[in-house]
Amino acid sequence: MTENALNTRNAKSMRDMRVLVTGATGRIGRRVAEAAEAAGCTVRAASRSGAVRSGAVRSEAVRFDWYDPSTWEDALRGADAAYLAYVPDVGAPGAGDAVGALSRRAVELGVRRLVLLSARGEDQAEPAERAVRESGAQWTVVRASWFAQNLSEGPLLDGMRAGELVFPAGEVLEPFIDARDVADVVTAVLRPDSGYAGQVVEISGPRLLSFRDAVGEVSAAAGREIRYVPVSAREYGGALAGYGVPAEEVEFLTELFETNLDGHNAYLSEGVREILGRAPRDFTDFAREQAEAGVWKG
Repeated sequence: MTENALNTRNAKSMRDMRVLVTGATGRIGRRVAEAAEAAGCTVRAASRSGAVRSGAVRSEAVRFDWYDPSTWEDALRGADAAYLAYVPDVGAPGAGDAVGALSRRAVELGVRRLVLLSARGEDQAEPAERAVRESGAQWTVVRASWFAQNLSEGPLLDGMRAGELVFPAGEVLEPFIDARDVADVVTAVLRPDSGYAGQVVEISGPRLLSFRDAVGEVSAAAGREIRYVPVSAREYGGALAGYGVPAEEVEFLTELFETNLDGHNAYLSEGVREILGRAPRDFTDFAREQAEAGVWKG
């Protein structure tokens, strides 16, 4: 089946579905909202402010906060499916309890499908994954590798623009995945007839790169020098503490970098090709597109 035919079939099967998208202003959430809307869904775009970036989606906006359960019911009521992305991280302390409580309430309110965004190779994510599996919903867990857009959006962008990425990844290899591929996979498996209910799906980009390689490609595409400076996880945690990051979050992130950036994720996953019927987007294309948009100008 061609990609166009697959998209047409998906649009027909998803038409009239109302999908709650948590984190709809974030790196992945806003792209999930756009992809689900393009597939014919009514998107309920959820964020802590209840607002959506201009032009991001054309559907409903609703306030939702993982740390304020009083916002959950209005967000869930009337939805057919929900995309769940816990912040700050699916493996963070308390994620399992929060994801479990929300998932059970979703089932009580008639939400049939739940798709949880998880992280490939992150043991800390197991409580949240288990909570979704035990919720009683038709669930799918999507485990993604490191997002390419982490270098063009979010907290690492300032360093990239300043010409230096200081990060505790050593020389380990990672199959960077484009956030648009994550969103397309999430949207595809949200369909009730997708065949992925009750499954864990692993997705990655098409090739392995070190962070030094990735920064080098960005530097070449942007036409300016950007250096990669590897540090230890403990050094990085100390720097975060110096910037005022709470001690509990620093402890979690330090452990996460020590255990998740140790090389055990240096392999490719075939989920994008299996689910979408095409190869994942390449990092070189991502770097070129973002450079042309001026993302890394100093």
